[in-house]
Amino acid sequence: MNALRGLTWLLALQSLGELLARGLQLPFPGPVVGMVLLLVALRWAPVRTPVAACADFLLSHLSLLFVPVGVGVITHLGLLADYGLRMLAVVVLSTWVGIVVTVLVLRPRRKD
Repeated sequence: MNALRGLTWLLALQSLGELLARGLQLPFPGPVVGMVLLLVALRWAPVRTPVAACADFLLSHLSLLFVPVGVGVITHLGLLADYGLRMLAVVVLSTWVGIVVTVLVLRPRRKD
């Protein structure tokens, strides 16, 4: 029951984020605004406890969330055969660029 309350909080905050993003014509997607609202709301115990229960439930069934991705890959196997090496190169390159940028941003500065 607590996990259901947590899911309700997640959906309510996402919906509120969507309303704010569209109503205020923000340059961010509604779910991003909802995540920021969730970040603020997690400081409040009546939100944090049910959301934690919902997160535990979702994490315990995480493997089920990969089924649609697997079906999509099998469905578009021809595209994967045609563009697979290019897609792999882009994924590897973008991952390395992300890692390098993160290291450069988070490294401690020297005090000379």
